[in-house]
Amino acid sequence: MTSEIIFNYFPELSAKQKEQFTQLDELYRHWNAQINVISRKDIDKLYLHHILHSLAIAKVISFKPGENILDVGTGGGFPGTPLAILFPETQFHLVDSIGKKIKVVQEISKAIGLKNLRASHARAEQIDEKFDFIISRAVTQLKDFYPWIKNKFGKDSSNDLKNGVLYLKGGDLAQEIKESGLKNVKQFPINAYFDEEFFDTKYVIYFSAQ
Repeated sequence: MTSEIIFNYFPELSAKQKEQFTQLDELYRHWNAQINVISRKDIDKLYLHHILHSLAIAKVISFKPGENILDVGTGGGFPGTPLAILFPETQFHLVDSIGKKIKVVQEISKAIGLKNLRASHARAEQIDEKFDFIISRAVTQLKDFYPWIKNKFGKDSSNDLKNGVLYLKGGDLAQEIKESGLKNVKQFPINAYFDEEFFDTKYVIYFSAQ
């Protein structure tokens, strides 16, 4: 599967953005052979399982120029790197507790010329900044995730959604949301935006800072 799947769902991409998305295939193959950030069997589905999945967040919200986004537990750079390509005027800070994964993120970001992304070898709790939105892809249960980041939101919201969390997660989430104690959690089914069967049980979860 090629980058064409991204271009189909995001027809407004500039030539530069298309080139950046296309470069990701070779770059991830190169780095994944040295540092395993994507499972070997999954690398052929990079665009579907990782890049397009990350971009589901962009179907729920359009990040504004100047907004600051924190990607917690980014691994090999998901969802932050694809979103940083899509929103070049928005600032992204990607963090992970595993240093070699952050090295991959930094090298790939540099190779495609991303100026709006920085990556840190750190835990979310160690980041002493404020953000408009915090994004993540299924790093842990919501009840464990929210305490890591609850004090990291700026007070002023300028987007259609209030400052908060956008979390990629799959399966039946009712019990997990209930156990989290979080209020006004919204679930956006990804198969409302993308046709591929892979997305049938996957969601973007949103809740505002609480």
